Amino acid sequence: MGMPVVFHEGYEVDIGPHVFPTAKYGLIRKRLLEEGVIREGDLHRSEAASDAAILLVHTERWMGKLQSGDLTPQEQLLLEVPYSTGLRDAAWLCAGGSILTGQLALEHGVAVHLGGGFHHAFPDHGEGFCPLNDVAVAVRELERQGVIERPVVIDCDVHHGNGTAAIFVDDAQVYTFSMHQLRNYPMHKPPGDTDVGLADCTGDQEYLRLLRRHLPSIVDSHRPDLAFYLAGADPYREDQLGGLALSLDGLRQRDELVLETLGEASVPVGVCLAGGYAQHTADTVAIHCATVAAAREAWERYGRDG
Repeated sequence: MGMPVVFHEGYEVDIGPHVFPTAKYGLIRKRLLEEGVIREGDLHRSEAASDAAILLVHTERWMGKLQSGDLTPQEQLLLEVPYSTGLRDAAWLCAGGSILTGQLALEHGVAVHLGGGFHHAFPDHGEGFCPLNDVAVAVRELERQGVIERPVVIDCDVHHGNGTAAIFVDDAQVYTFSMHQLRNYPMHKPPGDTDVGLADCTGDQEYLRLLRRHLPSIVDSHRPDLAFYLAGADPYREDQLGGLALSLDGLRQRDELVLETLGEASVPVGVCLAGGYAQHTADTVAIHCATVAAAREAWERYGRDG
């Protein structure tokens, strides 16, 4: 068996003309199989998270609104993606997929979710394409199961993980790290444990220097028993919603640095692909596939048989 990879075809939702390319999920899976990075036997089909797991993070009122579709105009505006039953089902599947990814990471050392990373969702509302905070749900569910105690969320999306930071703000056991473009969405950025706000047009060299400066000390001091790594493709220099200037090679070096740092410290890692909105969807797909390839290399070096 190879590195476990979590996926569901229900992640691809028809949201009409939109900057968020939900078709990327199926395209990533197809390309990874064609290139031999993964095999069919490596794929694990996600199942919808239970309502009980969702309620470990989200309010009963917000969960009910998503289930019924009874969103106010303001809630719909904040979500920034059209509501549908397909979107609702995808949100529950993604939350279940991140739970499964965490479980598989604990068993095998490295696991990848070909989805997830919806870090703008708060307990009582969604924002920025994010109905539910799947990684927060996974953390709380794995804590409930008694299999983790000191997780870390390493968020390298171009946007600050505002929902995640707010959810865990008073929880010393969960460490949140966000490295993002400072002058970008969201306007209000609730403080996480470590936030690195980057100047516009930050490129490979400075980005990697700051990541090397912060990440090893976080791992050494917090001593996590599980990491969720949000490997956003949107720090790419041609991303439509980003203003950083990372190259394809810089993004690959970022992934290798994160995965090597965790692997050397024997920290299991669940990788979520998070955002990506390049001018050409093929570029977003290529970046995500390179992340999965880097994760496979880390699994071959640091992983375990379970």
